Amino acid sequence: MATDRLIAIVDDDPGVRQSLKFLLESVHMKCQTFASADDLLRWLGSPRPAGTPATGCAIVDVRMPGMSGLELQVRLARSEPGLPVIIVTGHGDVPMAVRAMRAGAFGFLTKPYQDQELIDQVNAALMRESLTRQHAEFRAGVLRRRESLTPREAEVMTLVVDGLANKQIAAQLDVAEKTVETHRANVMRKMEAESLAHLVRMALAVE
Repeated sequence: MATDRLIAIVDDDPGVRQSLKFLLESVHMKCQTFASADDLLRWLGSPRPAGTPATGCAIVDVRMPGMSGLELQVRLARSEPGLPVIIVTGHGDVPMAVRAMRAGAFGFLTKPYQDQELIDQVNAALMRESLTRQHAEFRAGVLRRRESLTPREAEVMTLVVDGLANKQIAAQLDVAEKTVETHRANVMRKMEAESLAHLVRMALAVE
């Protein structure tokens, strides 16, 4: 999967970090490695040079000195809610990994795993991150456009989305049907709605 996102690899074993980095870069993914959970959190919280790709997912080992992978996953769920986290575990850590999944982790891999398993999970995580980001950007755009509506136009938009015809809206608002038509046209223009279905989709995105 072609992507401009960065994969964060968090493992205290330098050999594992380099092996994962080599594997993912061999399929044209960009990676950044971290020796601890604290290293990743510091990096995420600090300014980065212009042009640095945003983080698309994190691969996190469970057992690390200091903050564990499970603790890191909980922290990331609060600070980076759109960031998918893949937990890497030993056989004995599976119950912990299941708890992490219940707490919002994207997936987990049990050592030893096949290279393709990791690549497939990373691709799936990047796909979800992309969809989540697109939805957030779409929602932000809808909210921004909705703020340009007058109070009356906002009322008309709500009633249009609820499925009322112009005549019904006019009766409910006690205005002329021609006035409703004008407000409705303004709503479609300001919201940049291509159709009624498009307007409904925008309204649902911000509910």
